[in-house]
Amino acid sequence: MRKKEITDRENYLRALEYRNPAWIPITFEIVPAMYRQRGREMAELISRHPSLFGGGIREFDSSDPLFSYGSVFRDDWGCLWRNAQDGVIGQVIAHPLQDWSALKHLVPPDPLKQVNWAGLKAAAETERKAGRPVVGTPESFSHGGFFDRLQFLRGLENLFIDMMEGAPELDVLIEMVLDYNMKYIRKYLELEPDILWLHGDIGTQNGLMLSMELFRRYLKPSYSQMFQACRSAGCHVWYSSDGNIMEAVPDLVECGVSVHDPQVRACTIEGIRRTYKGRLCALVDLDEQMLPVCSPWEIREQMKQIVEEIADPRGGLMIFAAPSVDVPAANLEAICSAWEQYCFEAY
Repeated sequence: MRKKEITDRENYLRALEYRNPAWIPITFEIVPAMYRQRGREMAELISRHPSLFGGGIREFDSSDPLFSYGSVFRDDWGCLWRNAQDGVIGQVIAHPLQDWSALKHLVPPDPLKQVNWAGLKAAAETERKAGRPVVGTPESFSHGGFFDRLQFLRGLENLFIDMMEGAPELDVLIEMVLDYNMKYIRKYLELEPDILWLHGDIGTQNGLMLSMELFRRYLKPSYSQMFQACRSAGCHVWYSSDGNIMEAVPDLVECGVSVHDPQVRACTIEGIRRTYKGRLCALVDLDEQMLPVCSPWEIREQMKQIVEEIADPRGGLMIFAAPSVDVPAANLEAICSAWEQYCFEAY
């Protein structure tokens, strides 16, 4: 296997910016459940594939109560969380704004005091010095998101009814959450990340959860403010949303999104090629539902097809893998070896 002649950070930025990367980058997430149940196996996997993991791996804080079985706690916004599966993120089970009458008592947290900024700064410097991309991510999932926070506070059904009925209280809440997010983003930008991860699951398997009319009325203006603040500071935006959100891609590009992680199962490889290629960097998410039950050959074939249909020597393609704890060892190995064969040697 050939050696890397540029750093992982330089190659990552070239892929994002369509500046002829030397290889197709991969983001390989290892969720807390993997570390807790298969830690030794994961360490051995990492050691066998230095070209892949030399670029670093995206880890979650396994001490976060969001990932601890049986934990029930309130986050800094007052949302009540419960975890039902160790090592997998929990969910909100009680919404502080279930009734709008509680809005007048809602006090957003102060992100300047809420987050360990010194720790994030040290981590960013470590990544930069190691030649790896500096990806800005929240310390806890309970810190981030815009659409996420709206539904955590109000409840998903209530939120959609509010949008359809034009509830005036929703505009007040949006301004409150946007103000918090802008403070958070501006502080994060002081760390000079290469890209900021901003989450908001707005997709289903078949399309958006809401109409484009509602997206443009309630989400797009805030997205534009948040994302343009990043881009104006020279920081890219990774907008992460599960499901099929292809209808919103042109609007997300207008807002300033640099990369999105479309899922193969929901969007199809052809759909991703048609919608993203040459327009928005696609961090293509391997079929997560397939990984626990398919053969290693099927994984290699999927990786090969993604590269053949979407790759462009100019850039605009990355691979994303976040295997669940029930993915067989042979399939984990297949993800790594297929990347080495089809992505690292692509250009």
